[in-house]
Amino acid sequence: MHYWTTEMERADALLFGRVTYEMMQSAWRRPATGTWPDWMGEWQIPFAEAIDRAKKYVVSSTLDGVDWNADLVRGDVGQAVERLKQEPGAGLWVGGVTLPRALADLGLIDEYEFLVQPVLAGHGPTLLAGLHERIQLELVDRREFRSGAVALRYRPARAAA
Repeated sequence: MHYWTTEMERADALLFGRVTYEMMQSAWRRPATGTWPDWMGEWQIPFAEAIDRAKKYVVSSTLDGVDWNADLVRGDVGQAVERLKQEPGAGLWVGGVTLPRALADLGLIDEYEFLVQPVLAGHGPTLLAGLHERIQLELVDRREFRSGAVALRYRPARAAA
């Protein structure tokens, strides 16, 4: 959680699709009481605070509106993300399943970060399933955790001239 808290704080804004936005909001939005729920451990609170206060953009054609420090992104997602990438700052953090695949297909992801957990789930969505073309990656950074998890950061490989 400390690692992802740092990542949330490093980004200028978070970019989510509708499903991820709704899931994150239900788990990490500060309750109206101002008190974090009992199920949340002390070690989770810094992450909850970071994601709660982060600027968010939500790509959706079905939502009528968003809140939780978010703006709704409609229309051509490629053009919208290009505009957001032109704004000054450290960059956007993209989460979810469907939206990252769409942005990868458009060549709009500058870095990929994967956190490999020492768990075999055996079910669930496949990461970036359905990409139209193979994307060659170059390792930029690797970090191992005591838990056995490994964070891997890649950039798309530059084509040989």
